[in-house]
Amino acid sequence: MYPEELVAPMKQDLTSRGYKELFTADDVDNVLNEDGTTFVVINSVCGCAAANARPAAIEATANDKLPDNLVTVFAGVDKEAVDQVRKYCLPYPPSSPSMALFKDGTLVHFIERHHIEGRPAEMIAENIIAAFNEYC
Repeated sequence: MYPEELVAPMKQDLTSRGYKELFTADDVDNVLNEDGTTFVVINSVCGCAAANARPAAIEATANDKLPDNLVTVFAGVDKEAVDQVRKYCLPYPPSSPSMALFKDGTLVHFIERHHIEGRPAEMIAENIIAAFNEYC
């Protein structure tokens, strides 16, 4: 587990832009079992989260079409919530950072860490926005 004072600014990057934090398996189940669309960011302390993933997730919120829910869990901190999100993301292996779009509880788009590393935030945001435009 990472110290809260270390991850607080990294969490705030997303929560200050409208992403709601999920902390428990029940939190995850409740939001993913709703009708509609939910975009989940599995946040992390790694450099590619700061340089690419979080900025892309923030940039994507400027799109005209958005999911009904923008949520985030933090790998290495919110263990119960992260583990539950990862169950919904199967068959994809666990990776962080990563991002998932769900429609009516079904995974419809997934961005793995290897799709984030080495790519500029703008390119990742385009990927997210294309999924929002298709499914939201």
